[in-house]
Amino acid sequence: MAPGTGAKAKLTPADKVLVTVLHLRKIATMDLLGQLFSTTAMTVSRAAKDVRPLLEAHGVRVSASTARFRTPDDIARFLDPGSIKIESTC
Repeated sequence: MAPGTGAKAKLTPADKVLVTVLHLRKIATMDLLGQLFSTTAMTVSRAAKDVRPLLEAHGVRVSASTARFRTPDDIARFLDPGSIKIESTC
């Protein structure tokens, strides 16, 4: 195949590493990661499948996070805790 032909890469190498680390930390669903990186859950899955062995080969261990996000709104609320309104029941 000639240079410049074929499908354009959906994720840069840096994006692949980042999406893999976020996936391994269990920060977000594959669908949400796909949305955040303007791609699909399948592309995220492929990136994690490709990058994970490389991280392991270099002794990189990624622990799970306690934060979990399912939607972009979940992330927005997490990043702006002042937006959460606590109603009094008194």
